[in-house]
This record gives sequence, structure tokens and C-alpha cells, in this order.
Amino acid sequence: MLKRLGFIVTGLLLSVASLVHASSYPDRQITFIVPNGPGGGTDTFGRIIAQKLSEVWNQRVVVDNKPGAQAAIGTALGAKAAPDGYTLTVSLTSSIAINPFLNANLGYDPLNDFVPVAIGVRQAFLMVTSVNSPYNTLKQFSEFAKKKSSPATFASTSSQTELVGSLFGILTDTRFLSVPYKNSSTAVIELARGDVDMMVASLPSSIPLLNAGKLKAIAVTGTTRVTTLPNVPTSPESGYPDFLADSWYGILAPKGTPKEIVEKLNKQINLILEMPDVQKALTTAGMTVAKGTPEEYGAIMRADHKRWGDVIARQKSNK
Repeated sequence: MLKRLGFIVTGLLLSVASLVHASSYPDRQITFIVPNGPGGGTDTFGRIIAQKLSEVWNQRVVVDNKPGAQAAIGTALGAKAAPDGYTLTVSLTSSIAINPFLNANLGYDPLNDFVPVAIGVRQAFLMVTSVNSPYNTLKQFSEFAKKKSSPATFASTSSQTELVGSLFGILTDTRFLSVPYKNSSTAVIELARGDVDMMVASLPSSIPLLNAGKLKAIAVTGTTRVTTLPNVPTSPESGYPDFLADSWYGILAPKGTPKEIVEKLNKQINLILEMPDVQKALTTAGMTVAKGTPEEYGAIMRADHKRWGDVIARQKSNK
């Protein structure tokens, strides 16, 4: 009886301690690990949310870019961080739903080493190329690739963008060579120079060079056109109804982070996503704001983990 009472008292004390910790959170610097380099969609999203959290909570929130291994290096560091709410990881579709099927030594379990905090945005990809390229549509690019003596090349900055490019090759029965880049900034510069034929790009990384007239977009890999690029057709409009792919960005905390802190973060991030200036900045970058509970974000992670796992399995069976 006394032993059982001891367990109850211990549980109550731990609950009280957790509530006290959450009520004072945050009382020091928070670090956002961005598992990609500066300039891409992940970085853009992470910096917008970090800046606003810093302003609202009057605490320093720093962005720590840790690129490499298709976002695995930074994500693994986030998984191993102390579960106290002071180290958070910006997550993306590829780091959670694709990498596990391509790399057996990730250094983290995407569904079991993290606690979902909040989804932030969703966005389709752009198929972009140099302004000097001889093709202006997906169909023309497919024809160009088929006639080329060596495989046509496409730049990729994550396992998902590489998979999206490969998917187009399967749908068109065309051979492509993926050229991986550690960050989007380098990829779009070399694409504009004509070093590669095509790029599966995030909107934030490509819009500056599109606006500068150094790149041209030939398709959006979604079912609706992008507000900031109204003249760029969708994949279905281009004659490829099955060539669909989008990505999401969100925030994760290490497994074991107190529920009260997770809920506090979720509530504040959702409020930030409602701010007009934040919505304008994200929309301008080609993103669509997406809000939800930690549980809803967890369901999205699990669903896409299954979906892309199935796609990869089908690709391997076609080889």
C-alpha cells in the first residue's frame, strides 16, 4: 500500500514539476535546427517562425543550419537534443517520409524519435530551367531528354526532389541523371548557368532568379497554380495528371519533451501563422499556410511516410 502511494505521490510531483517548467518556458535561448543550407524553403520557413517567436516571447531564437546527407545530419542532431523545448528541428517531407526508405543509417527514427509540434506550410514544387534552354513545357522537356545522347540531368537538393524528378522519368519512360546539391542557392545558380538541364525546386529558392529573369518555370507539380506565378501551368494542365507532389515544413521536438511545452509551442506557432505579415511573407515565397494540432501533424507525417514508401517500392520494382 505504501509502495503504491509512493508511486502516486511521485507521479503527482512530476506532473507539478512539468507544469511549473512549462509555465516559465521559455526562459532562455531556443535553437531551431534547419537541416538544409541557407536560401531554400526550409530555411525561409524556419527563419520566419524563429523571428516571430523571438519577438512574441522576448527570447533569442537562433537558426542553426546543419545541411548534409539529404537533411539527415541536422535531423539526427535534433533527435538527440535534450527534450526540454530549447532545441527544435524544422522538418520537411523528405527528412521524415522519404529518407528512411533510402538510407538504412539515418541516425534517427522519424516517427519515434520526435514529438510533432506544428505543421506550418505546404507547397508544390516547380520544374525550372535556364532561360536559354530550348524547352518551355514539360512535354518539350521530355522530348528533349529522349533525343539527348546522354541522360538529361536534373538538380536535386533533397531526397524528395530527387524522387520527384525520378517520378517524371518513370511517367515519361525517360532516363534522367540526378545531380545532388547540398543547398538550393548553389543549385539554382548552376542551373541558370546551364550546367544542368532541369531542377525540381522549392518556390522560395527559385523565385528570386525567376523574377530576375535568369530562370524560367515550366510547371507546378500541384493541382492549382501558384498565386505568385499565375502564368505557370500545373502538371495536369501540361498533360501529366499523375505527376503530382508537394512538400510540407513543420516543427518537431525530441521525444520526451513535456506535453505542456509542446502544446504551448503549437498554440503560439498557430497564432504566428495567422499574422497578416507572416502570411504575406510565406505566400510570397510560394507557400500555403497550414495549421493544426500536434496530433494532426503526426497523422500527416505517418500518412506521407506510407505514401512515399509505397512510391519508392514501386520504383524499385520497375528497375
